[in-house]
Amino acid sequence: MKAGTAVPSPSGFPSVGDGTRRLELLRILKRSMAGDSIADEIAVAVATEIVEGRLRPGDDLNSVELARTFRSSRTPVREALLVLEREGFVEIAARRRPRVARLALREVRELYNLRAQLYALVSRRVVAVGTDADLAVLRGHQRELQSAADDDDVDRYFWANVRFRNAEMEIARDLTLGRVLDTLGLRALQLRHLSLSQPGRLWPSVTDHARLLRAYEDRDADLAAALTQSLVLGGLAAIERSGWTGEET
Repeated sequence: MKAGTAVPSPSGFPSVGDGTRRLELLRILKRSMAGDSIADEIAVAVATEIVEGRLRPGDDLNSVELARTFRSSRTPVREALLVLEREGFVEIAARRRPRVARLALREVRELYNLRAQLYALVSRRVVAVGTDADLAVLRGHQRELQSAADDDDVDRYFWANVRFRNAEMEIARDLTLGRVLDTLGLRALQLRHLSLSQPGRLWPSVTDHARLLRAYEDRDADLAAALTQSLVLGGLAAIERSGWTGEET
């Protein structure tokens, strides 16, 4: 989609009933997990379009078209866009249409460097407190990653990757660390999807996750932390190679 275009027609939006995606977005947006308001439906749908790259930085968000798409008044549309603005996902300026926010490459690098450090801490916690049952959960998510990579399904792989990382965070049992990671929010999801959508990225990612899982099984905290940092910074390298700048296209 080019900058200046309206949001897609209803058929262009994914269903808000799509399990992991819907719940993860509601959680990060700090909305009720029931997600049963029309404003929540709009916020989740627009956020999904941005995360999965169908809406790009600088693209307009036409409030009238959104209201028509979701058969609503403009009030829930405004509420949804304000929710996304608070997350830094949407820019709302006077006398201009709302649009997808930009993120400079410098900010992307800062975000990824922070994520690399934080996930290294998560990995050390997984080694320290994770049980055999916890690692069995991660093995299940690893199988999901392999299946999605076999099918070359970027979106399915991405959300399986989200489940893997969320499971690590749950295993780590560190609420403060989890809250800090959540502050990176939708931006981190958007950039992770962009990274994984680059050609040839899925199978190296599967392989790296398998190595990380073996480090967990071997209870090797130093190796697990190093592999996690490598995984995250590999995502940054893929974004840099893509030529993405966060500017209008």
